[in-house]
Amino acid sequence: MLGEARLKQLHEFIESYSKEELIWINGYLSGIVANVKTNGSIHVSDKTSTKKITLAFGTETGNSKKLATQLTSVAKKKGLTVKLTDLSQYRLTDLSKEEFFFVVISTQGEGEPPVSAKKFYEYIHQEQLSLSNLKFSVLALGDSSYPMFCKTGEDVDEQFKKFGAKQIVPLQKCDVDYDEDAQQWFDKVLAVVENNTAAAAVAAKEPVAKKAAGKKYYKGKVISNVNLNDRGSSRQTYHVEIATDEPVEYEPGDTFGVIPKNRAAVVERILALTQIDAEKIIETPKATATVKDLLTYNLNICYLLSSTVKKYAAIVGQQIPDTRMDLVDLLRIYPLKDSAQFEEVLKLLTPIAPRLYSIASSPAAHGDSEIHLTVALNCFTSDNEERFGLCSEFLGDLNENEEVTFFINKVKGFKLPAADKDVIMIGPGTGVAPFRSFLAERDATGALGKNWFFFGEERFVTDFLYQTEIQNYVETGVLHKIDLAFSEDQQEKVYVHHRMNEKADELYNWIHNGAYVYVSGEKDPMSKEVEETLLQIFSEHGNKTADEAKQYLEVLKQEGRYEKDVY
Repeated sequence: MLGEARLKQLHEFIESYSKEELIWINGYLSGIVANVKTNGSIHVSDKTSTKKITLAFGTETGNSKKLATQLTSVAKKKGLTVKLTDLSQYRLTDLSKEEFFFVVISTQGEGEPPVSAKKFYEYIHQEQLSLSNLKFSVLALGDSSYPMFCKTGEDVDEQFKKFGAKQIVPLQKCDVDYDEDAQQWFDKVLAVVENNTAAAAVAAKEPVAKKAAGKKYYKGKVISNVNLNDRGSSRQTYHVEIATDEPVEYEPGDTFGVIPKNRAAVVERILALTQIDAEKIIETPKATATVKDLLTYNLNICYLLSSTVKKYAAIVGQQIPDTRMDLVDLLRIYPLKDSAQFEEVLKLLTPIAPRLYSIASSPAAHGDSEIHLTVALNCFTSDNEERFGLCSEFLGDLNENEEVTFFINKVKGFKLPAADKDVIMIGPGTGVAPFRSFLAERDATGALGKNWFFFGEERFVTDFLYQTEIQNYVETGVLHKIDLAFSEDQQEKVYVHHRMNEKADELYNWIHNGAYVYVSGEKDPMSKEVEETLLQIFSEHGNKTADEAKQYLEVLKQEGRYEKDVY
């Protein structure tokens, strides 16, 4: 027990530190106690023996980078030497030379690595590496709604172990609410690196408790579904309004998640091709139901993963090219022997992944029991047959009073700034959705900051989405500036980045004076062209070199003043 004077001294000591620092001190003291010598004296390791660490991130939307940057800041405050690196810029041959190497990486789509981490991912899968000196841990970001939850992080963890690296803290999988889990993971990493004690190593072997996925699902009823495009347009864009009996917790910038059902006509074709009993109950790793219900509500039958196609090839005993295709095409081109084989196929299919759509409504303007969406019908041709995107067709076909189950995906970065800050919104096509939400929210709350919107589509007459609403925002002063780009209304195509160039000087002044920039819509090529245009504007109108322009953009990202919601 401590005497009163020493106890008072300890309390004063504790009060001078933050919560995060106290957590670290707790781990540090645990290490010291574990290293008490047999004669009762305490051995404290020399601070200069602490090794430097490398913290590498692979990101698609920016979450991994933001998190890695925050963790680096924490580590540096504790006196550690940290090298923060983007996996897209990491020198791959340095991997075998590292001692402490920690990875923060997200998973995209159907278990794929971020584009920026693809070279690194392929390198650790294709090369024969010797990583016996490497001590590592992986923090995997993902969304548990998707069947390949944190798959990229799992793959990196597995490959490192395969090549002899020592895992000093277990793989930590994080769902969309990752802050708490990430902090626990990093506290353990710091404890091991700082103390390098047996106690810390034992602690590292204890599994980190995973928070329950716990997504809240809502049931809603369609109250309106209209095509925003006028007669004669080559596009179909639906404005869908969904009402609920309970309040929905969301903010402008969040996304709407829904699991679509497969088209009835496609399911019937599959049943006909396989001659299986539609009402037979089948147990799969994902669900147990009738064959028809599994194909309709549970299993993905569209654009199968190449790994799934390979498993199908093994079942039918045929050589099938390394490709992705719909199940109905597989069955047609490489038919099964009998319905028993199809039962095997059902068991290897992955679940239908949820689709996310930017919310186009505002709780302040439209109430918290109503959600609006802007959905473009995705059309394409395959085998000379016109086909449609699964979820866009599903939502576009919803009739009034039909029910739909959904969840809200909280988006951390893509949020409105303080009410007095200026906002620049760049969102052609369905990229308008979150900005309709932004404008409605700022209008309803009386935000004083100025708003500037760049919008583009094919034709003014048929494709100006939400034209009346946007014109009203201009007339009432909510929208201070608007620049439009309709690509097909003149001989030379004009897009939003062309309009940005035309207003380059004023655009730079807005940003230089503190405006926040948001980009929403198609990733390729739109968002890339917008970013290239911004860099050009920073160079020419901000008198910056190319490198300085890139650094300026990085500062905007770090300050949360440049955010993207692209797909």
